[in-house]
Amino acid sequence: MISRSTTSVLPRLCAVVAVSLAGLVAAGCGGGAADRPSTGTTSRSPSGGTSGTTGTSGTASPTADGSVAPSPSGSAGATAGPVTAGACAREKAAALTEEQALGQLMMVAFDTAAPRTALDDLIADQHVGNVIYLGGWDGAARVKETSRHLQDQATDAATAGIPLLLAADQEGGEVRQLRGDGFTAPPSAKVQAQMSAAELTAAATTWARELRAVGVNVNLAPVTDTVPADIGRANEPIGKFGRQYGSDPATVTRASTAFLEGMIEGGVMGTVKHFPGLGRVERNTDFNTTGITDTVATRDDPFLAPFAAGVKAGAGLVMVSSARYPGLDPTKTQAMFSKPIIDGLLRGRLGYDGVVITDDINARAVRSIPAAERAMTYLEAGGDILLTGDPESVEPMIDALAARARADEGFATLVGASVLRVLALKERMGLVSCI
Repeated sequence: MISRSTTSVLPRLCAVVAVSLAGLVAAGCGGGAADRPSTGTTSRSPSGGTSGTTGTSGTASPTADGSVAPSPSGSAGATAGPVTAGACAREKAAALTEEQALGQLMMVAFDTAAPRTALDDLIADQHVGNVIYLGGWDGAARVKETSRHLQDQATDAATAGIPLLLAADQEGGEVRQLRGDGFTAPPSAKVQAQMSAAELTAAATTWARELRAVGVNVNLAPVTDTVPADIGRANEPIGKFGRQYGSDPATVTRASTAFLEGMIEGGVMGTVKHFPGLGRVERNTDFNTTGITDTVATRDDPFLAPFAAGVKAGAGLVMVSSARYPGLDPTKTQAMFSKPIIDGLLRGRLGYDGVVITDDINARAVRSIPAAERAMTYLEAGGDILLTGDPESVEPMIDALAARARADEGFATLVGASVLRVLALKERMGLVSCI
């Protein structure tokens, strides 16, 4: 473990990021009160995206045949443009210590069998800024009290007073972490897809309000993977459990977008996953190192259309898979570590400048790589939040990111941009306010 200073490199991180932000004042990475946007609401733009702090300009759109038209500004290997962030998010970023900043890039699992105080020390000492409920939590009263306790740990010393993203996998069907009294049991995605778009949006709005009532502000859903009909249940991660909305991208686009819009309408941020798609792989990356390659996907893959639509509809997060896509990255680097896939395809061609989150960074598919290397390679590829099911992996990942940022200004820029994207999302969600 390395020693970390409480007054270290974050001001420098913030300053180097500010240089690349169009229209920003570098000094302090912040602006005056006059240019602070209002917070607490998510406004819809006429194009169906969101206005405010997380712009999606240049977003690719699905074409009539379901393929993805390239963004006018996107090209192969493109580097994403400036981070779109309000003055309040920039002001908050400038005030963070290094540890608090790096903690914003962590999302740690809270297992249902753990005591309520299980993550208290991790939030206080490692400054973890985000938590996910896992293991199946029963009863709204228990979840609500736990959420309140977790947010109470987001003190000035721990997170600079910035509230946590509290997430759950509440897709429906077999994948729903919150159950029992106070929670509707949403049907599987395949059943949801039989609803009209309006019906599904209305239902998802109700489900979102149930989540919001217990303090959950992020749903790691909808699934935007397309599972071909000739693969079906042989697709272990998605098709086996009916997690897909359909076997063609048009159906998946319609239903997943309706679900996403309902989540946002109900006050919960939605996540599209698992970019660039798990519908063609054989095995589940959570438990396997083989059978996790999609040999079909290319940059013109029609299966990218649901992701592009989700980005356009205002998804606050995109979850990236740990499968391999040789047609997108000839080195066969897994997606969460692939710069051509995250920075080039998602940020460049699809025009997404929001938060990118890993699938479990401790999944069997990537576990042979040291945790420190996983963290650094992911940030280098263009990612932001590291989701880990193993709380013990947090400290080595933070230590590695801190040491690398001190030694490498280019890497410090990437870290600073990621922190700013997370705070911009929290500002958009009304969790961050400078008023």
